[in-house]
Amino acid sequence: MIRVLLVDDQPLIRSGFRALLDVEDDIEVVAEAGDGAAGVALAREHLPDIALVDISMPLVDGIEATRRIASDPALAAVHVVILTNYGFDEHVFHALRAGAAGFLVKDIQPEDFLHAVRVAARGEALLAPSITRRLIDRFVSRPLDPGAGTGLAELTNREREAVVLVARGLSNDEVAEQMVISPLTAKTHVNRAMTKLRARDRAQLVVLAYESGLVTPHGS
Repeated sequence: MIRVLLVDDQPLIRSGFRALLDVEDDIEVVAEAGDGAAGVALAREHLPDIALVDISMPLVDGIEATRRIASDPALAAVHVVILTNYGFDEHVFHALRAGAAGFLVKDIQPEDFLHAVRVAARGEALLAPSITRRLIDRFVSRPLDPGAGTGLAELTNREREAVVLVARGLSNDEVAEQMVISPLTAKTHVNRAMTKLRARDRAQLVVLAYESGLVTPHGS
């Protein structure tokens, strides 16, 4: 059962998402919150698999709520998915840096929304290749972050190769195909790289790969 926490200051939005989720046999909405602070408190109380968090809320917004959840070791298993009305923008970028596993636009089709919840619950990043390219664009004019490279020296050559492919927007199956290994081995390489780089999830792994210079917009 996938346990979901809804955090949005608009009751109508929460009701709509709950209506979609409640009819699914493998998904359960465990709690709702109308602001970020309450959302973080409920995340600690219920330990959901997924926290669907609106990026724009009064008092504690989605970015700060994400940061608080991602920085709490007790909430390491909670995957934050940002909800936004506007698609990819600078606020979403900051949310990904704060630890979000991905984001969804609120006008998403119901079947795509349910699929996204299940994808996030598996620990996969909600970053389609088109979104990854937009993320890459953010680094073209940004200086490298020296602190982001901590742990790079610990990566094996195969782990580095897996990180590069993940940063290009490939799934585990696609990484396996490119590296000519099994999907399980590809997942192992990716998970070990996340541990060594202290990345919370695949989305942060992508951000770290570009911030550290391991991957560049025009090469690896």
